[in-house]
Amino acid sequence: MPDRILVIEDEPGIVDFLERGLAAQGFEVASATDGTTGAEKALSEPVDLVVLDLMLPGRSGLDVLTALHQAKPMLPVIVLTARDQVEDRITGLDAGAVDYLTKPFSLGELAARIRAQLRAAAHTPTTWLRGGDVDVNLITREVRRDGEIVRLSTTEFELLVYLMRNRGRVLSREQILRVVWGYDYDPGTNVVDVYVGYLRRKLGRAGFEVPIVTVRSVGYRFDARD
Repeated sequence: MPDRILVIEDEPGIVDFLERGLAAQGFEVASATDGTTGAEKALSEPVDLVVLDLMLPGRSGLDVLTALHQAKPMLPVIVLTARDQVEDRITGLDAGAVDYLTKPFSLGELAARIRAQLRAAAHTPTTWLRGGDVDVNLITREVRRDGEIVRLSTTEFELLVYLMRNRGRVLSREQILRVVWGYDYDPGTNVVDVYVGYLRRKLGRAGFEVPIVTVRSVGYRFDARD
């Protein structure tokens, strides 16, 4: 599956240039032409790297950068801007950018920098789990669905992580009890079903299917689609 790059840039000519050029380099490319839409896409969609202009309508690029760094600190962001002052570069890097390119720029150089950052990200220890529109930060224990924070208890969090780590696999109630609760299966307990119910209610959003599927007579499967 190709890496997915989100371009947040308000100049249509540059957007078209980047969409065509990066696609030719083997990337999947999505775009947004204002800061508000760009931030929403970066927070709610599966994205491997963001190319971000600082001069944006709707919401400033610096504000978007700060929001992404807080919500998804492991998401690499390369800043593209006409500003070439040292102070501007420092501000962007301090706000969470991993690299900085000034306009005009070479597509080949941008593509090379994107590949370098994706290689670096691939060698960084995993601190996020992602399944469809559900994101879990394993360090801060923050959970988001479609960009909105979901507040879970410790047991609910551990259950969700176990299901997401085994995405697509059917997990029996015995397996879930052993891993999440740490004791052998008691045929008389319905604690797994109760906590799955809690998770479903908390992950529920209008217009979105709850990604935890019941497999009759067996157990549960986390089945979110990207």
